Amino acid sequence: MSSAENEQGSPESNVIIPAGPQRDRLKFAEFIFARTPSGQCTAEVHLEFDGVLYTGRALGQSSLLGDFRVSAESALHALADYTKGAMTFDLLGVKHLRAFDENLIIVSITMREPSRVVKLVGCALAETDTRRCAALAVLNATNRVLGNYIAAQ
Repeated sequence: MSSAENEQGSPESNVIIPAGPQRDRLKFAEFIFARTPSGQCTAEVHLEFDGVLYTGRALGQSSLLGDFRVSAESALHALADYTKGAMTFDLLGVKHLRAFDENLIIVSITMREPSRVVKLVGCALAETDTRRCAALAVLNATNRVLGNYIAAQ
């Protein structure tokens, strides 16, 4: 085998070079969920960006779907804390379902900016803590628009 064949055909010569600088993103720092004896629940999400924490809290009636909704809303409140009104997010719905032998949490969100309204959908595997997954599904839904927002800053 010639050296030219080795350079083109060998797996160790295939090096992946990033297209540009790595973009920063919001990081999921912490999730806290509590249920009261009176049937209420609270969720708190902490997001971190560049060493600063952004917090969102939500309160509501505890039930299977209510817990998911409160958890997702707390993530949206944390995003609102980060964007300071440049983007507004509204939760349209949260659904827990089983697909491909996995439990999933799916969220539907609208994002409003001064110039446009966009519908977003995100999902997360509901492995152990389904309420935490509802908050993660929100971040998965909003990841691209937030990445563009961060890059523009």
